[in-house]
Amino acid sequence: MAGSPSISRRLLFARIGTYVALACAVLLVLFPIYWMVITSLKLPREIYRVPSLWPQTITWNNYRILLEDKGFLVALRNSLLVAGSVTFISVVISSLAAYSLARFRYRFRGFVGRLILFAYLTPTTLLFIPLSILMARLGLGNSLHGLILVYLTFSLPLSTWLLQGYFRGVPKELEEQGMIDGLTRFGALFRIVIPLSAPGIAAVAIFTFTGAWNELLLALVLITSESQRTTPLALNYLITSDVLPWGPLMAGAVISSLPLMILYFVAQRFMVQGMTAGSVKG
Repeated sequence: MAGSPSISRRLLFARIGTYVALACAVLLVLFPIYWMVITSLKLPREIYRVPSLWPQTITWNNYRILLEDKGFLVALRNSLLVAGSVTFISVVISSLAAYSLARFRYRFRGFVGRLILFAYLTPTTLLFIPLSILMARLGLGNSLHGLILVYLTFSLPLSTWLLQGYFRGVPKELEEQGMIDGLTRFGALFRIVIPLSAPGIAAVAIFTFTGAWNELLLALVLITSESQRTTPLALNYLITSDVLPWGPLMAGAVISSLPLMILYFVAQRFMVQGMTAGSVKG
């Protein structure tokens, strides 16, 4: 019992250290977001002078310039259309492909699975020139349809590879029982496997949406018309020569971050479940 005070003291110090470390981690994560928001609310003269942690005069002029003068709402609409379409198409096709690789036995199945992974690992910088030439010859250059098609070439391999792990986590016996009760193979997929893999599918959909929403390089190469720009591209074109309009840039960053923040906040439970389910092997 003599050592109990020292043990309690060590536990107290450990707990304090844990809280301090967590507070530092939270500060490290939240401070850039805070700085982005307050910069978007500052006047230009406040932005370019000595930095301050709070604006002396709060202004919404940066948002007005962005939305009214720069037409940022059009870019926001384009990003929603592209990212939403890529996510929907990618999840549908990759679900079928992943189920085939996880359940069926056929020749070169392992080779196809590795080929899908290697396709995802291919650097974008090696492919954007051939893809731009291909889209131009197909008549899909400078269009959102062409951009969606190009994004699918990168999102489909990743989605398929991830969904294999989720589908393998569903016991085959459940499908066999369902087919004994009269379900077809597609019925077993849509009524048993997909509902049980819903957290994993949701996680894959969020990853796909995020990747398509934030992509800049391919959009910069393929899109030349102002009316077809996505949000990262519209923010990029705010920079002219060596002039950085920090106010509108930070306002655009805040607006373009909101859909992702809302999405992650709503689906955070599915993200945790999905990432955990992907590690289970049936």
